[in-house]
Amino acid sequence: MAANLDGQLVVAISSRALFDLEEENRVFEQADDRAYMKLQLDRLEHPAKPGVAFSLVKKLLAFNTDVKRVEVVMLSRNDPVSGLRIFRSAEVNKLPLERGVFTKGRAPYDYLRSLQANLFLSANPQDVRAALNAGFAAATVATHAVHAKNTYPNEVRIAFDGDAVLFSDQAERVFQKDGLDAFQKHERKLASKPLPPGPFMPLLKALHRLQQAGTPHIRIRTALVTARGLATADRAIRTLMDWNIEVDEAMFLGGLAKSEFLREFEPDFFFDDQTGHVDAAAQHVPAGHVASGVSNP
Repeated sequence: MAANLDGQLVVAISSRALFDLEEENRVFEQADDRAYMKLQLDRLEHPAKPGVAFSLVKKLLAFNTDVKRVEVVMLSRNDPVSGLRIFRSAEVNKLPLERGVFTKGRAPYDYLRSLQANLFLSANPQDVRAALNAGFAAATVATHAVHAKNTYPNEVRIAFDGDAVLFSDQAERVFQKDGLDAFQKHERKLASKPLPPGPFMPLLKALHRLQQAGTPHIRIRTALVTARGLATADRAIRTLMDWNIEVDEAMFLGGLAKSEFLREFEPDFFFDDQTGHVDAAAQHVPAGHVASGVSNP
């Protein structure tokens, strides 16, 4: 009987999102793929160091105790030869990866459907945008971001922006077109009507199911971190209730800098649709850009 990924949380991730390969990537961009392949082969016995999304992946894989609940698949533009080093690096870093797809420069996102992927993390913005357009939760990893601390070794901490990430950009469009007052009036008027889902709603749902499946060794803690103020919090909370999804923390910051609050929450990853928020957050936590909605035409 063929193996399948039914019922599992599937994370597809590129090599640069999982490992620190920025030096190698500069060779790839400045020379040619042959030079890059040779460098990777020369360094086969020198494992790559953990990258920005490493903590998130390692903690999610800790849910695989008695039952296989999480699958992490390498999905990379690397060539198969370079893939050898990636799997060697995973083995040395005690990441139990079983599957990988290496496309040698071709866009890899077409395989997300076959993988039943719940999330795609990549350092390539074009691949991420294509994945989002195809209906998958995807983010461009800020490879310059600091790495997650180990303050909470038994918790997978994930923070999400609201509009254009968990929710659609419907309200954000009103804000950008007509300003704050119109936005607040719009959201108060529609407070009892759930917001349409954004690209990351299915991921939050999958994380919620994973949390409910439970394991005594590790748990998930989620946070909604939004620039909305309390005047428009009602609709966001009611939307989550309508989806039968709970978040552990909700921060309605009314325009305050998200980065300061993320520094205290210490997520293993933060997702936002605006590059300014991502760059500010990356000074404190691992972060990724969701090229979705009106802020990303």
